[in-house]
Amino acid sequence: MKNKVILVSSDQLGKGEKELGEGVLETFFTLLKQREELPAAIFCMNRGVFTLTEDSFVSLHLKELEEKGVEVFACKTCVDYYEIEDKLVAGKISGMPHFIDLASKYEIITIS
Repeated sequence: MKNKVILVSSDQLGKGEKELGEGVLETFFTLLKQREELPAAIFCMNRGVFTLTEDSFVSLHLKELEEKGVEVFACKTCVDYYEIEDKLVAGKISGMPHFIDLASKYEIITIS
């Protein structure tokens, strides 16, 4: 995992019932943070930026991953679009040029 970046493009994992998708995404990050080998970074865009807000249980896991040294980023365009900058409790705001840099160095695993 250390040579990978996780791209989070949704506030749920999979298509279907919202509550189920949110729960599955939370389980994913609960299990991920328990692994010995962690990803290089996590980049959230589109509705994925909501996982970094106070309204998402996933934000707790993302904060813990940050504390373990995983860089966590929120797409600035997306944060501005949804007007949620004041609700972010994890991650740093970043832009598409930074994501492109990450993509040129690491394998991208997309969560959607």
